[in-house]
Amino acid sequence: MTQIGFVGLGKMGGNMVHRIRRDSDNQVVAFDFDAKAVKRAVKSGAAGAGSLKEMVKQLQSPRVVWIMVPAGDPTQETVDKLSKLLDRGDTIVDGGNSRWSDDKRRAKQLKGIEYVDVGVSGGVWGLEVGYCMMVGGPAKAVKRLSPILDTLAPQTNEQSLEAIGPRGWLHFGPSGAGHYVKMVHNGVEYGLMQAYAEGFDVFDKCEYELDNAKIAHLWGQGSVVRSWLCELAARAFEADGNDLEAIEGYTEDSGEGRWTIADAIAHDVPTPVITASLYARLRSRGNGDFADRVLAALRNQFGGHAVKSAPSGGSSESEPAGSAKRGGR
Repeated sequence: MTQIGFVGLGKMGGNMVHRIRRDSDNQVVAFDFDAKAVKRAVKSGAAGAGSLKEMVKQLQSPRVVWIMVPAGDPTQETVDKLSKLLDRGDTIVDGGNSRWSDDKRRAKQLKGIEYVDVGVSGGVWGLEVGYCMMVGGPAKAVKRLSPILDTLAPQTNEQSLEAIGPRGWLHFGPSGAGHYVKMVHNGVEYGLMQAYAEGFDVFDKCEYELDNAKIAHLWGQGSVVRSWLCELAARAFEADGNDLEAIEGYTEDSGEGRWTIADAIAHDVPTPVITASLYARLRSRGNGDFADRVLAALRNQFGGHAVKSAPSGGSSESEPAGSAKRGGR
């Protein structure tokens, strides 16, 4: 039996605490600034804490504390606070989406306190199907954490059993290695999602009346493009309609795609698919409109090509070269 402190009880963190308590005898002391989230964790079988200090007091040495908060300042602030509450030989685990270079820096700064980084994939479905976890950090600390990782991870499929062991997590090396593998994982995810999106966009514009949900379901039956993402596409079309009319085409990014591209450039590795998929997300937010207007203006200037007036209440219409109303632009 392993005891662990858990900080951050949002959708991912709350479900992870639930899975640990539901599927094992491991003990969890849970803290979140949202008291309601702590109450939900207590209902799942965890012990609740009203502060980081209270949580640490409930843990037995050597203590292990898992952080599941947004990357950047929230994670750094939590690590800084814990470093003043924990002792030599204790372990901090960052299960968020931190940049691997931040992990390396923190591991050096935490003198005497072990630091483990865990890249977690699985989303809201992880409660039922388990979380794929990519781990970095000192071997001794990872071994101490292994009962928790075993509980959170899914059972390994038969094809991969010999390569990675019975559960779906793997230790890749020193601090930073786990989040580095997860970073590239997310970059690949961007590319896969974009490819599916473009394929269904072609279907949306084609001459045939096609059922996107049925196509996604069919592609899951032995096709070379079958995947869990394709299964999720089928669910999305069934839930939100063939045209997804109620969903705005606005897509955020959480940073890992940018970091993947930046590190690829640093190593002279071309990543055209991942890069294009990130740019597609940037454009989905309304970026690039000014560049499009510059292009239209240049074609008008050098070739006399028609431009369209910017809409002012009504729909825009094509006009002869040079007749576009430029207003104060």
